[in-house]
Amino acid sequence: MIDMEAPDVLLDERALSKLKWRCRRGLLENDLLIEKFFSRHEATLSVRQAKGLNDLMDLSDNDLLDLLLKRREPDQLPDADALASASTSEALEVLNLLRTAAAGPVAVSI
Repeated sequence: MIDMEAPDVLLDERALSKLKWRCRRGLLENDLLIEKFFSRHEATLSVRQAKGLNDLMDLSDNDLLDLLLKRREPDQLPDADALASASTSEALEVLNLLRTAAAGPVAVSI
């Protein structure tokens, strides 16, 4: 449960661990982009941003990937529930952070 009484407070270690578990996805592409997001932002994630990430995790894998890759915007999602989840101010804030992480360089191991 996320405490929205203090939205700017940083997540504690337990809440961060739960959030990471919640963010596991069925599509590898989503997992890779979310992992990149956590590697950049986990130390500074606020309760507000955690709520936004949870809202985005209510989306289907394909809808989430479309948003992350900018193939769609939240207002273009076909399902009313998906539109509601992706359109919260918290979700939009985190979506911008996720897209920034997705646009950065990708490390490839050979």
